[in-house]
Amino acid sequence: MDIATALGQMGVRPDTLTDAERESLDRDGFLRIDNAITPEQAAAMRERLQELVDEEGDDAGIEVHKEEGTDRLGDLVNNDPMFDICFSHPRVLACAQHVLGDFRLSALNSRTALPGDGLTMLHSDSGSRVQPGDYENAMSIWFLVDFTMENGPTRVVPGSHRFGKLAQDVLEDDWAKHPDEVYLTGKAGTVYLFNAHIWHGGTKNNSDENRPAAFAFFARRDVSQYIDQRKYIRPETYDRLNDAGRYILDVEGMTEFTPDGFDRRRVLETAEY
Repeated sequence: MDIATALGQMGVRPDTLTDAERESLDRDGFLRIDNAITPEQAAAMRERLQELVDEEGDDAGIEVHKEEGTDRLGDLVNNDPMFDICFSHPRVLACAQHVLGDFRLSALNSRTALPGDGLTMLHSDSGSRVQPGDYENAMSIWFLVDFTMENGPTRVVPGSHRFGKLAQDVLEDDWAKHPDEVYLTGKAGTVYLFNAHIWHGGTKNNSDENRPAAFAFFARRDVSQYIDQRKYIRPETYDRLNDAGRYILDVEGMTEFTPDGFDRRRVLETAEY
């Protein structure tokens, strides 16, 4: 299996993205994909996320990190097949390939900004300073409710993925509004794919409702996964994936699995991050 074969089996074709869409990814660092999932799928996902937050309690999000003012979850790959679309949608995969070349899923997580919270500094999801074209990571953000100017949309600085610098290298105040930032808004079911080296951040949720989103984080294949999928994947998850899905997760050929109920905190403590 190679990336071209895997993507072909997942429905990615040479014309899955237009030339204009590729140019937008190159120039601006992000691309909007409307109606990636239906409103009904978005509603089911957000309901499932809340169930998982309630079930995991204080351990919710420990595979990634905990963040005050938000509900975080990690390892959605193993939590419900409904989230498989986040790492199998043809247009999302085509975007990731355009940015990264040969790639794999790094992590599938969620972040829910709670009312009155959600503001973050401008940052890159890849901490590396890279030259244009040598990108290591890409991110897709899946809107599970409408993202509006009121409920804390993601902000991005177009073109900043090409600066070769991190926001903290340049900005006096990376929490402040940037003169060039734009806001990613849209209906539930919208997905934005962006180069993870772009400067971006959360804004404050000024509504009285939670603002949930799922995040599929992709890494170039020679870059470490944020969550080692081979440590976390469960037998039932492995069995439901086809060969292409296993390639995207980089779990091909597995015959032994970590027993159910393993200590996620211990795995986190011994990870490379």
